[in-house]
Amino acid sequence: MNLLRALATVSGMTLASRILGFVRDFVIARTFGAGVATDAFFVAFRLPNLLRRMFAEGAFSQAFVPILAEYKNRSGAAEAHLLINRVATVLALAVAAISLLGIFAAPLIIYISAPGFSADPDKFALTVELTRITFPYILFMSLVALAGGVLNTWSRFAIPAFTPVLLNLSFIGMALFAAPYFDPPVLALAWAVFIGGLLQLALQLRPLAKIGVRLRFDFAPSDPGVRRVLRLMAPAMLGVSVAQVSLLINTIFASFLQSGSVSWLYYADRLMEFPAGLLGVALGTILLPTLSRLHADERREEFSAMLDWGLRLTLMLTLPAALALAVLAVPLISTLFFHGAFSATDVLQTRLALIAYSVGLTGLILVKILAPGFYARQDIRTPVKFALITLAATQLMNLAFIIPFKHAGLALSIGLASLLNAALLYRGLRARGVYRPLTGWGGFGWRLAIALGALGLALWYGMGSQAAWLEYGAGERIGKLALLVAGGMAVYFTTLFALGFRLRDFRKRGLE
Repeated sequence: MNLLRALATVSGMTLASRILGFVRDFVIARTFGAGVATDAFFVAFRLPNLLRRMFAEGAFSQAFVPILAEYKNRSGAAEAHLLINRVATVLALAVAAISLLGIFAAPLIIYISAPGFSADPDKFALTVELTRITFPYILFMSLVALAGGVLNTWSRFAIPAFTPVLLNLSFIGMALFAAPYFDPPVLALAWAVFIGGLLQLALQLRPLAKIGVRLRFDFAPSDPGVRRVLRLMAPAMLGVSVAQVSLLINTIFASFLQSGSVSWLYYADRLMEFPAGLLGVALGTILLPTLSRLHADERREEFSAMLDWGLRLTLMLTLPAALALAVLAVPLISTLFFHGAFSATDVLQTRLALIAYSVGLTGLILVKILAPGFYARQDIRTPVKFALITLAATQLMNLAFIIPFKHAGLALSIGLASLLNAALLYRGLRARGVYRPLTGWGGFGWRLAIALGALGLALWYGMGSQAAWLEYGAGERIGKLALLVAGGMAVYFTTLFALGFRLRDFRKRGLE
């Protein structure tokens, strides 16, 4: 299996999902703007989304995939299939109970997660109603994560990467066609979450059957494999979800700021999540099962070399993305969201948050590469310790930045904390001898710096006046932005090529 080709497949599917995600956000911004209704929905969706990442993409995946890979490599497919059913049963029952608790406790949840909303009874009541509709989403997505982990362990990366497309299609369809039939219309977005989660789960069932996995009820909480997954999962919930916990706490801070602050942070976060998903999630998706199998086979040198490959590829692709987000903030936001109810003020306020977020984009993606180095070895305590340090640092920076920078200060604290988390993880892997950098990092670094300088100059001068982007028509903005992005990519990769970078240098064989 060529890992670079697998990365291209996963990134391609993720790209389709992210593009539809921007279409989704364009439709939401045009239909609902940035105000009371969107603030209520984004708060209502944030906690189920946080729990999804903690139970599903976060702690569960990191705990389950290494153990599943061990069972598959050492015990065979039959034992692995038995573990899958037993883990799925325990997971479904636990998350179903949490979903029911969330539905009944929605008023308390909103009072805690967005206390500023309590001053407006109508806004508070709307947020509670939206929360109750969206909470079952975590049940669907936990089972989707289990299915995705299984398919990735069997090196079937495409379907799990494509699955998020269905949520975006659900949002787009409900916002465009169903919103007028709801009172208030924003309820259509909550039902889009519910429907999207159900569709994603349904899509996974046939691919699972093709590799011989048919999910069945098998309640065996005392099974050794299930107990190992649960022991790893409990502390990992915090370790892999620091960014989301920080976003939730930031919502609490933002709920006390002027109306629209929650939405500005959301739209900026959506832009930052584009490269984070395209690169970080894609690389993490293929690295975790590969590293887990290398660890199970005790192939330490190859384990270290795989991390080195991931780090070089991450820096080469992430640093230009972070630079482009900062420089092209106004062109990006105005092209995607400056329509309908989304005003010029919304563009400028979202720009401040996006620039602040871009500071930490590289750190955010590096965490997704470095953390699997610990989880593949079933080391949970170390990343959790670093996560707690990072979370504490984030809140101290929130207190320091919120008064002078308002909502942008909250974004900056998350960005800087991501860099801190990545630095701690890197230092931890080096100190334990798990990762030993290969030769050539010096030359790699200076050539990358030259290419980034060329990219920055090309984008800055090519962009022109930021104010002019608010005057362009929609078609003109799209055309100019497309030229800027294409031109910037051409300058960056041509410079790298001239400095000796070749595609073959980044090809990597994985395990079948």
